[in-house]
Amino acid sequence: MIWIQFQARMRSPLSELKLIHGGLAPSVYYKFFHSSRKMRDVKVKANSSKSTHQEESLSVKSTPEIEKKYVHRVYDAIAPHFSSTRYAKWPKVAAFLESLPSGSVILDAGCGNGKYLGLNPNCFFIGCDISNPLIRICSEKGQEVVVADAVNLPYRDGFGDAAISIAVLHHLSTEERRKSAVEELVRVVKPGGFVLITVWAAEQEDKSLLTKWTPLSPKYVEEWVGPGSPMDSPRVRNNPCFGLESIPETDVSVKEEKDKNSVEVLLEAVEMNHQQEYFVPWHLPYHRAEVSGASASALASGLAKKDDKKGAVVYNRYYHVFSEGELDRLASGVGNAMIVDRFYDKSNWCIAEKELQVEKSQILATKHASIQSIERKCLMLDQKIVSQNLKITLLRSTIQDLDSKYHCSVQQLRLISTL
Repeated sequence: MIWIQFQARMRSPLSELKLIHGGLAPSVYYKFFHSSRKMRDVKVKANSSKSTHQEESLSVKSTPEIEKKYVHRVYDAIAPHFSSTRYAKWPKVAAFLESLPSGSVILDAGCGNGKYLGLNPNCFFIGCDISNPLIRICSEKGQEVVVADAVNLPYRDGFGDAAISIAVLHHLSTEERRKSAVEELVRVVKPGGFVLITVWAAEQEDKSLLTKWTPLSPKYVEEWVGPGSPMDSPRVRNNPCFGLESIPETDVSVKEEKDKNSVEVLLEAVEMNHQQEYFVPWHLPYHRAEVSGASASALASGLAKKDDKKGAVVYNRYYHVFSEGELDRLASGVGNAMIVDRFYDKSNWCIAEKELQVEKSQILATKHASIQSIERKCLMLDQKIVSQNLKITLLRSTIQDLDSKYHCSVQQLRLISTL
């Protein structure tokens, strides 16, 4: 959990929502869902002047195949069942939202079925999620939502008074993308606001859960290779003992009657390999599965499998579980933020972060520099005016001399004419 605070500015009303460009192509499309339950497509033109930044962020904002397949497609398929199981609010998240001032604009990045949207009736909530079906569920409940990516939030800088990202970052497959998601949350919250982030911890309170998860195996390396991924880390490349060949590609099935030693052996193997990348199963009951829809397609493509014993279609969801201190390192140095607290709660790593206030002396120095710049410009204008005035004075003197000579000539002509 991350808690980030910034220094206050004037609050922006919901009607001032502005989109940023996508950073991937000349135009980006977002789908907005409103309480009227109507959808409209918005086309946002990219700014060509920021092409360099776009090229640098392309690899971060381009969704890896492993996320498309084992996060996006899975949640699209299980959305109704997932939503039916997500109704309980985490006490710490609820307390955070209820503590925000009346009238605050709260942005929920990765809102899922929207269980936190509207929790504080005195605040304005806007949710976004990459899953279209989950966003439709939110829309049907009359919530303000938008389909968007956590690493490319469709809000202008400093739009919200607070932002939350609950159980989202662990679905991003590279460190760069996780870092980018934190930076986006910080960017869209104004100074004086807060950001709250929660992630799954590698150090689970119930360690037996690890035996039910599938460690990432070589089968998926070809779908997920690149800078920032664990498969490309020096620890993996340079460690001959780090071999995933022995890790099974399917769910590790541990029966309840297995003895304690078997579980401990498996846990010891996982810890020795410092495993953080897992496939976590989701069991979609047969009676909740769409036989002719997403589930049938998933079974045909191999994305899901049948478990007749449990009477369910089993999907694997990708997770990167965070080790102790990892979230601290990820959030450190983002914007002007500083970590002020860190804690562990319900198998989640949590930290609190606050953006440092710009010192008054720095503000005064900036204003003083601006005033000096204006004074220099005024001085230059004064010098030009003085120069022009000098020219005018010289012209006046020349005119007076010519006028005097003219009058003298006239008098001389008059004298000559009288002779």
